[in-house]
Amino acid sequence: MNTTFHSTRGSSEQLTSRQAIRQGLAGDGGLFVTDDLGKQQVDVAELIGKSYQDMARTVLGVLLPDFLASELDECISAAYRPQWLDSAITPLKPLGDDYILELFNGPTSAFKDVALQILPQFMARTASGAASANEKVMVLTATSGDTGKAALAGFADTPGTGITVFYPEGKVSEIQRLQMTTQTGSNVNVCAVKGNFDDAQTAVKRIFGDRNLASRLEESNSVSLSSANSINVGRLVPQVVYYFAAYAQLVESGAIKVGDEVEFVVPTGNFGDILAGYYAKKLGLPVGRLTVASDRNNVLFDFLTTGTYNRERPFYQTTSPSMDILVSSNLERMLYYMSDGDTELIHSLMDDLQNKGSFTIPKTLLERIRGLFSCGWADENQVSQAITACWNANHYVIDPHTACGYHVLSQMPRETGMPRVLLSTASPYKFPRVVSKALGLDTTGTDFDCMDRLSKATGTTAPRNLRSLEHATERFTDVISIDEMSDYVMNASQNL
Repeated sequence: MNTTFHSTRGSSEQLTSRQAIRQGLAGDGGLFVTDDLGKQQVDVAELIGKSYQDMARTVLGVLLPDFLASELDECISAAYRPQWLDSAITPLKPLGDDYILELFNGPTSAFKDVALQILPQFMARTASGAASANEKVMVLTATSGDTGKAALAGFADTPGTGITVFYPEGKVSEIQRLQMTTQTGSNVNVCAVKGNFDDAQTAVKRIFGDRNLASRLEESNSVSLSSANSINVGRLVPQVVYYFAAYAQLVESGAIKVGDEVEFVVPTGNFGDILAGYYAKKLGLPVGRLTVASDRNNVLFDFLTTGTYNRERPFYQTTSPSMDILVSSNLERMLYYMSDGDTELIHSLMDDLQNKGSFTIPKTLLERIRGLFSCGWADENQVSQAITACWNANHYVIDPHTACGYHVLSQMPRETGMPRVLLSTASPYKFPRVVSKALGLDTTGTDFDCMDRLSKATGTTAPRNLRSLEHATERFTDVISIDEMSDYVMNASQNL
């Protein structure tokens, strides 16, 4: 099957998956999609009893058909090795009458590792036929907290590749900040920007569309730009695998039989994590419902409730910073598929969002979306209460993002006979002060003091990669305005 990818906003540009991964963002500002999604199904029964790596070979083989099986095998073997704390990669565990899928056992303790350990492997195999031997790639990323470190760890010291990460000054946790500013590697760049994540993400998209900058980068150093955000299809598709892995583990435990439907509750801000569940359903996974869990920045809740997406609203800095997002980029892909590939509609909606700050979808489209997606949100008090309630009921410690999902889970009516899986997106030790405060522990001193008290009180262990940050050397201290980001990228690219 000759699968091609094109923009959500038009189909004039047809690329292979290799080319789409290397380019990152479509030339018209849209996101790459394929109309072949779902034409080839995954036989779920054949995945039962297989390792995560074998499931990845099957699922990714369907989603990225122009990669050779031997190439995917190399990518998967490099990405899912002993750098993971659990051999299951994404283990499923009971949580009362429900289940929790741990996505934080990778080298940076966040779900982004699942994709960002393998994306550099994909990227290294995109040059053939797509670029000259001398061309270098600068991976450009805006982060609300977790993507930055996971991307840095994945791309550090990768030959022919540089990575530049922008994060909003003062709007990530202290541990998240230290994870980024202490990153080693000769090809990495980290910079704080004055503004919030949406400001940084919008600027990154603008930089991708800056043809003058692209020409200067090409002429001066043969550099092209790509992305490690979930706008890159190569970042998105690896996340589809853990939905199949969760389902297989439910079958293996005897909780369900093959064919039974499962509900997934997903804390999300940029809509990529839950979109992967939609892709899994398109591939044949029996997904009964996908529930969006938001924090106080509940733009997705309002959209799924009313059909109007409005970014012109107050921005709240919360204890779940990775979800403090008002422009959810991957929603565009879902709208594309749910509208049966109506590129004209998507182009119009995205124009309205950019020029007017909002858009409203047709009522029939909203009804179709709500047939699969539901939603809920948690304010700061509810997040804290959810951390406490989860510990008291299950002796299981959750981070504030997962707590948004736990709160939504606790408020939802239970579908008869449909198991519910909560996706846990980050280690609680990335937010030790917030979690400790919720559990009534002493929060004086540093975040590392909070880590130690949390460990002692709960009998859990802080991941070594986080606890060791206390004595790591900070390398990056730059703070710039949004308008200076293009020059920063240009200067960073000169050093490749």
